[in-house]
Amino acid sequence: MTDTRMRQGRAALAFSFLVQGVAFALLVTRIPAIQDRYGISDALLPAFLAAVPVLAGVGSVVTERVVRRVAPSLVLRWAQPVVLLALLAVGVGQGMIQVALALAVFGLAVGALDASMNMLGFHAAYSLGGIAGASLAWLGAHGGWALGVSYAPVVGVLLPLALVGSRWYVDAAAGPAVEAGGKGNGRGVAFAVLLPFCLVMSFAYIGDSTVSNWSAKYLQDVLGSSEQTATVPYNVYMVMTLLGRTLGDLGVRRFGAAAVVRAGAVLAAAGFALVAGAPGVAAGMAGFTLLGLGLCVLVPQTFAAAGRIGFEKGGPAGSDAAVARLNVFNYVGFLVGSPLVGVIGDAWSYRGAMLVPMVLVLVTVGYARSFEGTGGRYGDGHERARAADVGRDGHRL
Repeated sequence: MTDTRMRQGRAALAFSFLVQGVAFALLVTRIPAIQDRYGISDALLPAFLAAVPVLAGVGSVVTERVVRRVAPSLVLRWAQPVVLLALLAVGVGQGMIQVALALAVFGLAVGALDASMNMLGFHAAYSLGGIAGASLAWLGAHGGWALGVSYAPVVGVLLPLALVGSRWYVDAAAGPAVEAGGKGNGRGVAFAVLLPFCLVMSFAYIGDSTVSNWSAKYLQDVLGSSEQTATVPYNVYMVMTLLGRTLGDLGVRRFGAAAVVRAGAVLAAAGFALVAGAPGVAAGMAGFTLLGLGLCVLVPQTFAAAGRIGFEKGGPAGSDAAVARLNVFNYVGFLVGSPLVGVIGDAWSYRGAMLVPMVLVLVTVGYARSFEGTGGRYGDGHERARAADVGRDGHRL
């Protein structure tokens, strides 16, 4: 395969991540508007939000079986348009049944995207897409546009571009670790060894899903912001995520992965505490800013650490097995986090609900010692760049 063909394939995949970031941001930043349009009660909203990661997990598992028989690029080529069309359906539906079906299709297609992207790493592209999507959501809220009016132009532009770009997807490319000669014996890694990383992954995604699903509603309903201002926290969060990963990489090289994980967890906990006690919109925004800087370093370092351990135990096959097992806890975190805040908020208060992910990310500090000696991606030259970005964004963190 020529270098030109490989560059085209990577560019096409990066664009796919960007499109996914746009679609996801447009969905989650308009949750209050979706709730109002379809008359979804606060008690029922957590069930709607939980359904998306559940079905994404189903879609991911099914797709992993499908790609044994068909090329992953084929799945990706058709899953991307389905995500966009499902987003449009959310905006133009006429009743609760229609929006439920649209969200179900959205979840299944996102899961198919996760699996078919197969752990290829484009954190920056997804973050840029999230920033663009949240900015477009702000414009829609500022202009008072209906959801369908906000979504239709975006889908109209991105859908044909995604279909054209899909012509350049590349299916199979060995990771650098394989090319570097890491042979190993393909043995799996004992679950007990991975358990600290699985817990950190779950807690990080509980925090991330709290921001994704509840930041707009929290700012609007609890802190009294306008609908357009309520779209801003997710945008700020994605900007800080993009910046924080760069700072995190520098921190790992200078201080080590364990120190970066500790600092990220403390920053994230401080962000949740500030959001929970925020007297107004400005303080809430500051809290979400801290959350972006803190949470963004946890997931890449967790995948890197688990992948390195897997490589040491069983070579490239062991690395893939460790990362695949860890990725399950991405969905666990979203499955728990999506309804958790809603249930606690409805039964008690949304301010109190923000303290739960705060405590969970603080627990991560106690597991930071597991990251000692795991700096870099996989360390010791065994980089597996494609394992750094899996989950919702292929998502998200």
